[in-house]
Amino acid sequence: MKTLKLLAISFFVTAYSFANISSTEKDALIALYNATKGPEWNATWDLNTTIDTWYGIKVENNKVVEINLQFNNLQGELPQEIGNLTHVKKINLGFNKLTGKLPLTLKNLKELTSLELFMNNFEGDIPSELGELKKLEALKLYSNKFAGNIPNSLMSLTNLKELLLGSNYLTGNIPKEIYALSKLQKLSLMDNKMDGEIPVEIAQLANLEELLLSTNQFTGDVPMELMNLTKLNTMMVSDNNLNEEYISVSGKNPPSLMHLQMQNSTATMDLEKE
Repeated sequence: MKTLKLLAISFFVTAYSFANISSTEKDALIALYNATKGPEWNATWDLNTTIDTWYGIKVENNKVVEINLQFNNLQGELPQEIGNLTHVKKINLGFNKLTGKLPLTLKNLKELTSLELFMNNFEGDIPSELGELKKLEALKLYSNKFAGNIPNSLMSLTNLKELLLGSNYLTGNIPKEIYALSKLQKLSLMDNKMDGEIPVEIAQLANLEELLLSTNQFTGDVPMELMNLTKLNTMMVSDNNLNEEYISVSGKNPPSLMHLQMQNSTATMDLEKE
């Protein structure tokens, strides 16, 4: 009888250990695999094995919670089914060859804290639906082909710490509502086609450490109020249409020096080259 009990317990533990995630999530992963030429990935999946063994997939409590497939030769467009991975917290598909528009079903990923799609060939507008991802802390879409304005809906992502949208084809102004992103530490809009004045509201981002706005078409002056950002250690605003040419400050120097014109600057500081 004792042996029988041990066998029963062993069977239960084994069955639990190899329990599958839901068919909906499995189908979503397979759709991702098929849509992005899975057999040609650098590290591919054996679809006959359990999902917790698939490269770049993290499973907790029978739920897919993380997808990390950067540098993995993904090609093609993201499938709509990716929106069915409703328990995922982190997605990193950086440094691949992904194309097309972002699927609007991404708005379903309410648990998402990090969305990293940088260094691909995505195009079209940044979906305003991303503003529904209230837990998002990092949104990294730089080095793609996104166009249009920055959606105002992103200004409701009050948990954001990193908003990196550089090296795209974005136009329009920086939303004045950006002051709402009170936890923001890094803001990069560099190398786009944005215009208008740099909003003074950025000075309300007390936790800001990096502000990268260079290589756009911004006009006017850099708001002097930015000098009050005590955590700001990197600022790049060169190559715009500002009233003055500003140096790029990087390091521990106080931002009070950043308003100096390039040709008149004699202060000692580290210069970050673009």
